[in-house]
Amino acid sequence: MNDIGISGGNVLLIVLALFIILALFLGVRIVPQSEKHVVERFGRLRSVLGPGINLVIPFLDRVAHKISVLERQLPTAQQDAITADNVLVKVETSVFYRITEPEKTVYRIRDVDAAIATTVAGIVRSEIGKLELDQVQSNRTQLIAQIREHVHAMVDDWGIEVTRAEILDVNLDDQTRQAMLQQLNAERARRAQVTEAEGSKRSVELAADAELYAAEQKAKARRISADAEAYATQVVAVAIKENGIEAAQYQVALKQVEALTTVGQGSGKQMIIVPTAALDAFGDAFKLLQGRAK
Repeated sequence: MNDIGISGGNVLLIVLALFIILALFLGVRIVPQSEKHVVERFGRLRSVLGPGINLVIPFLDRVAHKISVLERQLPTAQQDAITADNVLVKVETSVFYRITEPEKTVYRIRDVDAAIATTVAGIVRSEIGKLELDQVQSNRTQLIAQIREHVHAMVDDWGIEVTRAEILDVNLDDQTRQAMLQQLNAERARRAQVTEAEGSKRSVELAADAELYAAEQKAKARRISADAEAYATQVVAVAIKENGIEAAQYQVALKQVEALTTVGQGSGKQMIIVPTAALDAFGDAFKLLQGRAK
């Protein structure tokens, strides 16, 4: 009887020890840095466990969901959209997101990836429908920012943060692509003609400016020459006034002598015909010189 009592007591101790070990095992939860655990008590949300060691009530609390908080990427999706000018385009999108509030994600949405993909597709079609094809191609950065803003507002209630929403490519059908190519070639030809016309216009303007500058320089030269002649005439007039008519006759005779000297120094100087008036000029010049010498 004693042996049976001792054996029963040992079994009870062993069971109690196992119960304590199990309670400790169930009551201590270690959560990795990349996860958050959603704890339920009798089917209701109790708490969300963060990274590290956490204590829960064993047998009452249980970890119902283990949610990764790492950033995720949705599979690249392609959807059709129609622009404001009725052009059908195929838009290729890529979305990155992460779960920030697991309690909302778990209890408000079933398929997170499908819900985000559907939301993004609807927003992309709506935003592209507001723009013409040229604006879609040229304002892609602004379009991506608008899509990201709208997606972020839509998924906020699900405890999700959309970190990136990108438009990878906008594809066109062959007919639209050929039409755009023809339009692009026509635009390039037009720009080339405009550039050539502007070059011709600029050339004419520069030639006219050069002619105007040359005319201005000639006019300045003539004005300077006229001023010099006027000054010389004024000097001669003053000399005549001060010295009488003899000063004028002396200047005229001197100019005639200089002119004959220049003719005599030319290349064809085998014969020089001197007019009678020139001889008289020589005589007058010598007389005037003799008169000045006296």
